[in-house]
Parts: sequence; C-alpha cells; structure tokens
Amino acid sequence: MNDFVSLKNHFLIAMPNLDDPNFFRSVTLLCEHNEEGAMGIVINHPTEVTTSELLDHLEIQVAPDFHERPVLAGGPVQTDRGFVIHHGTNAWQSSLAVGEHITITTSQDILEALPQQADLDDAFIALGYAGWGPGQLEAELAENAWLSVPADPSILFATDVAERWQKAAALIGIDISQISSLSGNA
Repeated sequence: MNDFVSLKNHFLIAMPNLDDPNFFRSVTLLCEHNEEGAMGIVINHPTEVTTSELLDHLEIQVAPDFHERPVLAGGPVQTDRGFVIHHGTNAWQSSLAVGEHITITTSQDILEALPQQADLDDAFIALGYAGWGPGQLEAELAENAWLSVPADPSILFATDVAERWQKAAALIGIDISQISSLSGNA
C-alpha cells in the first residue's frame, strides 16, 4: 500500500528552530514532490541584486519605469541557475506549471520579455533551488522542521518579501512569531 502524498504546489514554512542559514525563517514553494524526492524555491530570501541589475548583466534592456524587485536566493543548489516565478501560462520555451496560477520558467525568452510585458510585473527571479532526496523531506516534516500549507498566489505575487514567512503561516492560523524555538520534554 502506498501512502505517499505529494506536497507539490505547497509552501514549506520553516519552523523557528530550523537554523540552517539557507532556510532560516524561509518559505519554500514546492515545485516538484514525488517518491524520488522534492525540489523547491525559497521565495523570501532576497539577495543584494535587483532584477534590473541582473537583466543588465544579461544585456537585456530595462526601461526607466521598470517595476523593480529583488532577485531571491532560491536555495543552495545550482545557485547560478535562474527561475522566473510568475502567474500562469506555459507560453515560454521551458516552463513547469506548479499549480493553476503559479508557473516557473527557466528559459531565456521570459527574461527578455520581463521588462516589456505588463502581465509579468509581479514575476520574480530566484537563483538556485532546494532539493531533497528520496524520503528526506518526509523525515524533516516528521521532525517538525517545517509546516506545510497549500501555496497561495497572493503570498507570491502580492505580499512583500519580508512579510511572506508570517503571512504564509497565517494561512493555517498560526502566528509563527509566537512559536518558541526551544523544545522541551514534559
């Protein structure tokens, strides 16, 4: 009997006691999750780089009125690989629908469209990703390292990066700032 439950299209919310600097107070969007492992992108750890700086480095022209946003540190794996998280369609060369309203794209064509298309105004770029081997994420969940909740596009696209950890936890009625990072025995 197989009891595997996929958490694709869920947020992993780091518990306060998770002190790995890659995941401290993080919210990770799970893009894939199956019996072979999981892949996700941290959506609330900004880097020092802005989107326009990254696009300029790639020699992509940005208008002066470009909607600026930070580039995020998506995780510790392949930090030179970029992911664009955006609403909706798979109209790009290399996209994966995470959920009905959430898509990640890795192809150059979306980067070239980013400064021109109004429907990409809330899209953001993350460098790197988080990966888990078979059973690893399940073990971390059993150790209470993470809370999980279905992904909410409003957290991704309408919530300030600095507020995503608290707002994601609030989706399940938790004020995460009130949870102690200490554990004890009764």
